[in-house]
Amino acid sequence: MNKYKYRAVNAKGRQIKGMVSAMNEANLHQQLQTVGLELIQCSEVKEKGSSIFGSRGVKVRELIQLFMHLEQLQSAGVPLLDSLADIRDTTDNNKLRDILSEIYRSVSEGGSLSESMEQHPKIFSNIFISLVKAGEDTGDLSFSFLQLIKYLKWLDALQTKVRKATRYPMILLVVVLLTVVVMMGFVVPQIVGFIKNIDMEVPFYTVALIATSEFFQAYWWAVLLVPILLFIVYKILKKSSDDFSYQMDSLFLNMPIAGPLIRKISIARYAQTFGALFSSGIDILGCLKSARQTVTNKALIEALDLVEEKVKTGSPLSESFNASGEFPSMVVRMIKIGEESGNLTPVLEQVSEFYTKDVDEAVDGLVTMIEPALTGIMGGLIMWIAVAVFGPIYSSFENIDF
Repeated sequence: MNKYKYRAVNAKGRQIKGMVSAMNEANLHQQLQTVGLELIQCSEVKEKGSSIFGSRGVKVRELIQLFMHLEQLQSAGVPLLDSLADIRDTTDNNKLRDILSEIYRSVSEGGSLSESMEQHPKIFSNIFISLVKAGEDTGDLSFSFLQLIKYLKWLDALQTKVRKATRYPMILLVVVLLTVVVMMGFVVPQIVGFIKNIDMEVPFYTVALIATSEFFQAYWWAVLLVPILLFIVYKILKKSSDDFSYQMDSLFLNMPIAGPLIRKISIARYAQTFGALFSSGIDILGCLKSARQTVTNKALIEALDLVEEKVKTGSPLSESFNASGEFPSMVVRMIKIGEESGNLTPVLEQVSEFYTKDVDEAVDGLVTMIEPALTGIMGGLIMWIAVAVFGPIYSSFENIDF
């Protein structure tokens, strides 16, 4: 099937732009008529190769708005098809509008909402499908939408926290790199000639500075390109080799500072997802399978596979988590309390809340360490240049006979 960019009008006369897949223009016209749109103009879009860095998708906050509107319209008794059409016509995101057009068409042809969303796995992950399907089975989609809103708001808050916490260190890192480039590429070379002409033995740190500056001038392209090439090779190997991906994720998980932070973020996300699914009436195995999709670390995913296998054999959930060896004893004890009391949902919410706060503190602590470290590196670099340059100059003045 080909992709077509189209311009159409809805029943209210409002122009709608978007992109959908169709076999030909006649099929496109038929699809648009099915969803209540009248085609005005269309053109075929040539597929572009995907970048290894990925493409921009729908933002989390746009998904929050989508499910908030769906929940409000469902609570008000508006039919699902009308709700999807209204949201499709009012959204500002072209990609989301196209997806909603295809979902509307699928639902209007008799498909369920969960099945229609499942056709877009890059936007709607397994947790979306599981929660919506649970709502369809129980006849209470509003509750499923509320659970998704709660989960997405939590996820958005966590992402915002991490972005804000790492913004200043990233700026400081760029400043450090620019300082190195300016000093080694422009400042030091201008005075290296003078230092070389001094008829005296220069100290080792000045020799090291001169060698570093000459290397930077001769191989500046390698200094800039090698990190980029290494990153590209890393991304390719991580995507193509499961063994390499597992080894790197295991390495990251066992790093002194970043490892505990990765583990805490994964546990917080996993517990939040598991709690949302379990409170919707999904069985334990279904919760385990769906919640596992939120974890990206291969080493943790293998541990969760073991948890799932042990639960299948009849082991209690707490015992299965303990056997994996990747979950702290506090999490295991809390889950065991939830199993024994029959209140697993609030316990999982407490685990998520605890680790969310722990993540906040860990991120703040990491940033507190990074900022002075980068400042110290920049200060040390400037001090090295100053001592290496002005030291021989001052020493030469001592040898001048006034």
